[in-house]
Amino acid sequence: MVSRLDRVNKFLEGVKRNKREITTPEGVNLEVDIANHGERLTAFALDFLFWMLATILLFLGLGLLLIQKVNGAVSVTIILFLTFLLRNLYFIHFELTARGSTPGKRIVGLRVMDRFGGPLTAGAIVARNLTREVEVFLPLSLLLQLPVTSGQGSWMTLAYLGWILLIAAMPLFNRDHMRAGDFIAGTIVISVPRRALLGDLVGTKMGYAFSRKQLEAYGAFELQVLEELLRRPDSEQTRALQQDVRAKICRKIGWTDEVPAHETFAFLTAFYSAERDHLEREQLFGNFRADKTSGVSRET
Repeated sequence: MVSRLDRVNKFLEGVKRNKREITTPEGVNLEVDIANHGERLTAFALDFLFWMLATILLFLGLGLLLIQKVNGAVSVTIILFLTFLLRNLYFIHFELTARGSTPGKRIVGLRVMDRFGGPLTAGAIVARNLTREVEVFLPLSLLLQLPVTSGQGSWMTLAYLGWILLIAAMPLFNRDHMRAGDFIAGTIVISVPRRALLGDLVGTKMGYAFSRKQLEAYGAFELQVLEELLRRPDSEQTRALQQDVRAKICRKIGWTDEVPAHETFAFLTAFYSAERDHLEREQLFGNFRADKTSGVSRET
């Protein structure tokens, strides 16, 4: 049965989304909204624009030096290599450091996550982004190099266009709208609801205080799971799940004070706020913890 809040959200969003339920390693069932085709295309177009602007700025800074000191063939090789490097580093860097969101995805409200509910690993991010070279940029670059006069060139042009269109159409034929890179990396792209919830609550401790040792029990992945739980529409199932998660957190961090059932949301919100502040503060000092099972890694 669809709750009233679900109907209101559907009315405000204006689209009917594909939903998928993912069970995390913590045993928490999360219902996520799969990003639709228009959102993914818009996010990619924005990221492509940002990448092009960054590339132009880089070439303006290095162009004169390269042209004056090396010959034309070497300059072209260097430019192509820098273009490839910057293009891939753009997507990989932002998805690694911004919890699966590039600037384009953040504007549209999208995020990459593991398809099976686990932590989003660096290997998965690298794999899904390097696959984009084979999906789009390699056939596009070959297409631009073909002669348009010969008959063979025309057939090759059609072949490369078919390649691009076939790969681009892949998200149309699976329920999670995954492209080839998502299949290989085991990821999906979800839509993050634009609700005025956590932004207003972060920093409000609601009368609960947590020690540093208690906050060190979890990492960035668990914080992401808790955020998704707090974003879920209010219902009896959601409240029961929140109480279950609250009990697990209390056992994990050794919380001995009783938390009344009606304060479960306030407790989880306070813990989310404190945990987020703690992880962000630690990251400023170069310490990052991916999840509760991993140690603290020092960023260099």
